[in-house]
Amino acid sequence: MPRISEFLGIVIYIYFSEHNPPHFHAIYGQFEAEILIGNGEILKGKLPVRALSLVREWAEKYKDQLSQDWDLARRHEELKQIPPLE
Repeated sequence: MPRISEFLGIVIYIYFSEHNPPHFHAIYGQFEAEILIGNGEILKGKLPVRALSLVREWAEKYKDQLSQDWDLARRHEELKQIPPLE
């Protein structure tokens, strides 16, 4: 499972051969959520409010890079690392 970023205890992954719609996985402790790239909404799972807020802020900032990594993953190509939230 390709890790593309990590910040403040939150780890972000995009898996190869994923289903649509375009999304990424955010893991924080025992919580995990699938987050839509397009609008930051939770597709599945749950994150604490503060962690979700940080993930959404990060995803908005790096939306283009997330979309590029989604396309790479669908083609089973190497994903690019995305900077952490600062």
